[in-house]
Amino acid sequence: MLNTFLSGIKLIDLSQYLPGPFAASILGDLGADVLKVEPPEGDPARRMPPLDPDGVAGMYKLLNCNKRTVRVDLKAEAGKRQLTELLALADVLLESYRPGVLDRLGFTRRRLEEINPRLVHCALSGFGQTGPLKHAPGHDLNYLALCGGLDMSGTAATPVITFPPVADHASGQLAALTTVGALFRRAATGQGCFIDVSIAETVLAWQTWPLAAASYPGQAVSRGTGLINGGTAYYRIYRTNDNRFVTLGAIEPKFWANFCVAVERPDWVDRQAEPAPQSDLIAEVERLFAAQPLRYWEEKLGKVECCFQGVLKVAELPDHPHIQARKLMTVRQEGERQVQEALFPAWIDGHPPAVRKPWREAGFEEALGSWQKPS
Repeated sequence: MLNTFLSGIKLIDLSQYLPGPFAASILGDLGADVLKVEPPEGDPARRMPPLDPDGVAGMYKLLNCNKRTVRVDLKAEAGKRQLTELLALADVLLESYRPGVLDRLGFTRRRLEEINPRLVHCALSGFGQTGPLKHAPGHDLNYLALCGGLDMSGTAATPVITFPPVADHASGQLAALTTVGALFRRAATGQGCFIDVSIAETVLAWQTWPLAAASYPGQAVSRGTGLINGGTAYYRIYRTNDNRFVTLGAIEPKFWANFCVAVERPDWVDRQAEPAPQSDLIAEVERLFAAQPLRYWEEKLGKVECCFQGVLKVAELPDHPHIQARKLMTVRQEGERQVQEALFPAWIDGHPPAVRKPWREAGFEEALGSWQKPS
């Protein structure tokens, strides 16, 4: 099963907010024993509204399922000793400090290797451990701006803010993937390693298509005018007359033809080849979709092979028949609110992922003791 892949792996999560905790959450889904070490005041994400009656954010709890949290003051000598004890037992250290912070706390690379030469240390930072921006502050929007994530997305008039944060989640996945690779190498060599993952550069690695297009004179992609970023009628988001939205992704000619026939506009079939931006054709398709509500289009196009889907609201996700069939969401009651949780998006050997264990606080001695027990 999925949650046995990393059984026996002990992971210290020193990260905060979203990217690092998301990476640790993925590794926890794979079976790692994740211990989240926070300062006495806790991870600031605990206080990001909306909050539960206990004062802890629901988002924080979901992000840190399958984890236990201990409070350790790394600025105090006692806290440094506590972290040292944990590091000696750990397989992975995941942290998201700015470069140099861990050094100032006394845990340099050399010191970490002395404590545990088998340790896989993944440092997830905004701009990486080297370079002129290594100490610069930033968040998802800044990382997307620097490395191409905003230039091509949005309308011709303006880029758009993406949500949920793209760079934060992408870098968390990359950190988890690279950590698993490092553990695989360690199994063969016995050696740990240091992984330097930049949140911004995760977005840079996604720029294959724009970079390739830019190498052809006169064919660089512009925002809102390219084949799949808003410039064609067959790959667009359209508004319905009840102020909902639908998506059409009929890139292949057969899918576009199926769409045109289904909406009784066979005269549009040959117009798919019009050069982008297809402003006139887009306007015609916009008027078509604007004439009817979302439900009408779902009934008319839902079973037509034309790459059509309505834009679901988040609250509608658990009730969608496909999502229910795939068993990748759970819904549970916590006090006065209904918690919707998306599980790890993979089935293993015909089985969906297991429901996660709820996040909880733990005392240091309890956490250390559980790691000292023989496997």
